[in-house]
Amino acid sequence: MNKKNIGMAVAAAALVALLAYGVWRASQPPPAVFQGQMEARETDIAPKVTARISEVLVQEGDQIAAGATLMRTDSPEVAAKLAQATAAQQAAQAVADKAQNGARPQELEMARLQWQRAQAAADLAQTSFRRVDGLAREGLVAAQKRDEAETNFKTSRDQAATAKAQYDMARIGARPEDKAAANAQARQVAGVVAEAQAAKAETELKSPVAGEVAKVLARVGELSPQGVAVVTVVDLKDQWVVLNVREDHLQRFAKNAEFDAVLPALDNKAVRFKVFYSAALPDFATWRATRAGQGFDARTFEVRARPASPIEGARPGMSVLVQ
Repeated sequence: MNKKNIGMAVAAAALVALLAYGVWRASQPPPAVFQGQMEARETDIAPKVTARISEVLVQEGDQIAAGATLMRTDSPEVAAKLAQATAAQQAAQAVADKAQNGARPQELEMARLQWQRAQAAADLAQTSFRRVDGLAREGLVAAQKRDEAETNFKTSRDQAATAKAQYDMARIGARPEDKAAANAQARQVAGVVAEAQAAKAETELKSPVAGEVAKVLARVGELSPQGVAVVTVVDLKDQWVVLNVREDHLQRFAKNAEFDAVLPALDNKAVRFKVFYSAALPDFATWRATRAGQGFDARTFEVRARPASPIEGARPGMSVLVQ
């Protein structure tokens, strides 16, 4: 066999091998491609009190820090409650101070003088009774006069004791129980004031998280209901991808497993992800076998994976492809 025939035989063999490889590749199933989408932590922020919106301070796309004021509202009801609570607190505190401080010096001096006057009257009545009693024993005055003098002495003595008790009460001040009750009342009203002040503070809606403003539903002049979200803030530093994976491919996406993916919206940027969550989806996502006795019903699992570091430029909703 000459060289020409050998070359033709080699070429024919190569052609047959190429055709066989092409047939084999055509018979192979295409590589599985899983498509997911990027997600990020979103926080819906709602007011705690119902009030009318007076000012909106943010727009979609703004970058804000935690504690930033998002909007201001006007609530005359909250202002009135705060004024009422403040006045009640002042009154309760005055009562507590009075119980704690006791009588004024002028009141204390007045009580002391009244006691001394009553005591002097009692001493005089006692002296008069002793004299009349001696005269009555000698028969110089009637027994009626003696009885009147004795009654006057006892009455004056009791009046002096009453004045002394009033003076002691003014000097000592309120009882410990009264002081405790007055202080407790003051603390109770202070709690009402704190509650009103908290409601007043809530008329300025502040963001509890940092991030980017994704939605603003508040409009100046509208009534903002309690508990209804008016601003949504997304934290682009807390990102993850969500994939729906059939259970016969789930082993590749086991918890803590890592895989590579690309983001078409970012010029097919390659990113390394690590799985942190996996759970079965409801029955509506189950792949049903088409023929009885062939195959099985395959459940679909939701898989979530975080990138090794936040992806610059990634936005919630962007597609992620995994081969």
